[in-house]
Amino acid sequence: MIAFPTCKINIGLRITEKRPDGYHNLQSCFYPVSWGDILETIPATDFSFSSSGLPIPGDGQTNLCVRAYNLLKTDFDLPPVSMHLHKIVPIGAGLGGGSADAAFTLKLLNDQFGLGLGIAQLEDYARTLGSDCAFFVQNRPLYCLEKGDVFSEISVNLTGYYVLLVYPNLAISTAEAYAGVRPHQPELSLFEQLQAPIDNWRNTIHNDFEDSLFPKYPRLADIKQQLYEEGAVYASMSGSGSTLYGIFNAPIPMPNQFLDYNVWQGKL
Repeated sequence: MIAFPTCKINIGLRITEKRPDGYHNLQSCFYPVSWGDILETIPATDFSFSSSGLPIPGDGQTNLCVRAYNLLKTDFDLPPVSMHLHKIVPIGAGLGGGSADAAFTLKLLNDQFGLGLGIAQLEDYARTLGSDCAFFVQNRPLYCLEKGDVFSEISVNLTGYYVLLVYPNLAISTAEAYAGVRPHQPELSLFEQLQAPIDNWRNTIHNDFEDSLFPKYPRLADIKQQLYEEGAVYASMSGSGSTLYGIFNAPIPMPNQFLDYNVWQGKL
């Protein structure tokens, strides 16, 4: 079977407090974007994992797709498969690409072998693999709280808009990003701010990671400004990685200043 794990953007990201377990509580709207990887599993005599496309750091046996397979295998008599991941979404980009791969592995195996797991059960498995993995089970716009794995409904709908993603070939680890954040409780919740028209977001919706990462990596701030100069209705950094995105009313010609970067454009 074949699946196409897609990534997400964060529309706003507030780091509200550090938790006793070392993680952080946050407020964010996760919004799916159709830029994605390709994942295939076929029956095999022995389990194997391989990858192509962008290089994936570390030992392949610790890949999140492998961990997802092994997680289900602890509770189900899963037969061996040959698993191949073609990696397209950049790593350390703030797009949740690895988390999507893990969640889509759970869903693919559930369908392939008729495990009968529902959404809530799949989300519980996904939560053990990563803070934002559970989002990709439903893979639709959700308001995310706590570690990013507790969800509420939200009426944000960007159907008809276009998004331009710019990854400046700079991987930022989660540890590096969180090292610079200063948790705080906002006067107005992000949920309330997202109820305003998108034309108002530029002045109200903020990603807290920009405060420490923009001074450290000035080109990130430059890209955000360039997106606005190209006519973006709203622009922001996504997640804790280095991808900047702009939301536009219509497709735009690829700006010359982005030609050396990994860029994707599509409809939301």
